[in-house]
Amino acid sequence: MSQRPRRSRSSLVVPAALCALVALGGTPALSVGADGPEASAEVARLYEEASKASQHYEEGRKAAELQKAEAQRIERLLAEERRESAVLHDDLGRIARAQYRNGGDIPVAAQMLLSDDPEELMHGQRAAWQADLALDNAVAKSQRAEKKLEEGQRRATAAWLSLKKRNDELAGLKKSIASRLQAAQWTLQGQAESSVAAGQCRGAVRLDQPAFTSTRAWVPPVERYELSAGFDSAGARWAHRHTGQDFAVDIGTPVRSVGDGRVVSVSCGGAFGIQIVLRHAGGYYTQYAHLSSVAVDQGEHVKAGQWIGQSGTTGNSTGPHLHFEVRLTPYLGSGVDPMAWFAERGVGL
Repeated sequence: MSQRPRRSRSSLVVPAALCALVALGGTPALSVGADGPEASAEVARLYEEASKASQHYEEGRKAAELQKAEAQRIERLLAEERRESAVLHDDLGRIARAQYRNGGDIPVAAQMLLSDDPEELMHGQRAAWQADLALDNAVAKSQRAEKKLEEGQRRATAAWLSLKKRNDELAGLKKSIASRLQAAQWTLQGQAESSVAAGQCRGAVRLDQPAFTSTRAWVPPVERYELSAGFDSAGARWAHRHTGQDFAVDIGTPVRSVGDGRVVSVSCGGAFGIQIVLRHAGGYYTQYAHLSSVAVDQGEHVKAGQWIGQSGTTGNSTGPHLHFEVRLTPYLGSGVDPMAWFAERGVGL
C-alpha cells in the first residue's frame, strides 16, 4: 500500500510555442489556515495547476531538446562546409603554383612565340582558364553556403537559448506550485484525520467539475495513477487478502465516479477512513476509500467521470492512495476483481 511514482494516462502534445507563463501566472497564495471547503477547493485547484505546469514544462523541455539538436546539426554542416572550402583553397594554391612553374608570369603571346606547338599551348591555356573559373565558382558557392549556414546556426542557437530560458522559468513556476500544493494537501489531510477521529464527516465539499467530454460509459476512478496493491494479494496490514485495487496517487487527487450511479453511503472512521459507496446499473457497487474529502451526499445521482471526492490517506493506510473496490453488495466481503471487471467494460488499467 506504499505509494509509487505516478504514471500519466493522458497524452502530451508538444505545442508550437510556449504560453504557460501567461496561462499559469499570477497564482494566488495558499491560506494554510483555510477551513475544510476552502482547503479542498484549494487542493483541487492547485492539483490541476501542478498538472498543467508539469505538462508545459515537459513540452518546453522537449521543444528545447529538438531546437538544440537542430543547432548542433547546422554546426556539423557548417564544419563540413568549412573543410570543403579549405580543400578548394588548397586546390587554388596548387593551380597557381603550377602556372608559375609553367611560365605563369610570362604573357600568353610570348609563350606562344617560344612554344614549339602554339596550338597545344592555347588548348592547355583554355583548359587552365576553365579549371580556374570552375574552381572560383566552387569557392564562391562554398562561401555563400557557409554564410547561410552561419546565419542558420545563429538563429537556431538563439532559439534554443530562448526556449531554455523559458523552460527554466517554467521549472521555477512548477516548483512554486508544487510547494504550495504540498502545504495545502497536508492541511486537507489534517482536517480529514480530525473528522475520522471524531467519526463525523464534514459534509460534501462542492468542487468545480472539469469539462468531461468522454462518451465512454465507464472510466478509471482517477486520471493519473500508478497501480499498487492488487485484488486478492497478501499483505501484513490486511486480516485476510486485499479486497480491492489500490491506485497510488497524491493527497487531494480528484476521485471520479467510474460510471453513472447513485451514492449509497458516505462515512468516516474505521479501517477505510473516509469512504464513498456507489450503486450502478446491473447491481454492482463501487467503493472509494481512504479519502481526504467528499464532494457528494448520500442519495445523490452521479455521472461517469464526475468528481465525487479527493484521495488521501485516512484510516488503515501507509501512504496516500485510493482504495477502490467493485462489489456485488454494498458491504465488505462481496468484492470482485476490479481489473477483470473494468476489462469486461472496455477499460484497461
